[in-house]
Amino acid sequence: MVIQATVGAVKLRSVLCAAALIAASTLALAACAGTPDAVNPTAPALESGAPVGPAATPSELPSVALSASATPSPSLTEKSMPKDEQASATFYNAPKKADAEYERLVNEGRATDAALMQVLVDQPTATWLGDNGEAIAEATSVAAAAKAASQVPLFVLYAIPGRDCGLYSAGGLPEEQYIGFAEEVGAAVAGSDAWVILEPDALPQLGDCDGQGDRVALLAGAAKALDDAGTKVFLDVGHSTWLSVDDAVARIGKVGIEHLAGFATNTSNYNLTADEQAWGDKVSTRIGLPYLVDTSRNGNGSNGEWCNPRGRSIGQSPAILGGDRMLAAVWTKVPGESDGICNGGPVAGAWWEDIALELVRNVR
Repeated sequence: MVIQATVGAVKLRSVLCAAALIAASTLALAACAGTPDAVNPTAPALESGAPVGPAATPSELPSVALSASATPSPSLTEKSMPKDEQASATFYNAPKKADAEYERLVNEGRATDAALMQVLVDQPTATWLGDNGEAIAEATSVAAAAKAASQVPLFVLYAIPGRDCGLYSAGGLPEEQYIGFAEEVGAAVAGSDAWVILEPDALPQLGDCDGQGDRVALLAGAAKALDDAGTKVFLDVGHSTWLSVDDAVARIGKVGIEHLAGFATNTSNYNLTADEQAWGDKVSTRIGLPYLVDTSRNGNGSNGEWCNPRGRSIGQSPAILGGDRMLAAVWTKVPGESDGICNGGPVAGAWWEDIALELVRNVR
């Protein structure tokens, strides 16, 4: 199964022109109706998946995301999602920073930019749960809204001790608090059929720096806590240009697969989906579990840089594909959030309008 890019330059131009026309009419309606209320990420309308502000609905706004084709094969293990669930399950579109940015652009009368931002607003994107003190409340809110909508919420647990080895996303909880935090997250999302990507970069960076504690035990304990709560846990294993197949398999083996539904690749990275599939299929065959690929910013592939490279684009829209290898395309990284203070970007996780708009403009 290979994901094919299907949007050409000519089609993109027509799509963006159509989107701009829609946005222009939307702004006219907004002017008649008065200034929209400020976006509140915890507002009930957002939690129920309603469009933000006076925008066109997703069915009215042409999509510039990439399409996928897949022929599902029998699942490798009982951890894989049953076929009847694969056929109907969709990801929940949780609140994200693009919502408020879209609202701002509408209010400023920037019709073309608002149309571009609408593309990001419409894509179900993971909710990151870190050590900022807001994770449990956010997890509870998103999980409840997703359950009410009968959709799958996607979360990222990102609070491991020694996180990012002191680089741009440094931080993490004390070792003695980490498993308890995972248990709290599990309790917050219980009953929502949530998917949780477990700790981006933690396994590839295993042993690379001090302050990690017993990282293998921490990852295994968090996986168990989340699995016991009924979530599907996907252990992040880096990507195809970071770990070899043998190394990825060995590291996953250290943590164990008992409490895993699969593994996750390409998180916050830019490698083409086909490259991740070629690598991921080999890892999957060896460990007997399917995988997810982060396609949020990989539409143009990688230029070898990992931190705010220019000239990249959004990739395939999030979708549960089924099958015995690549289970889903996901938007793990939030497009528009900086990778760190590099290539002109703000601090990691901060919103960067220029890069957000560029990612949509650059779709081929």
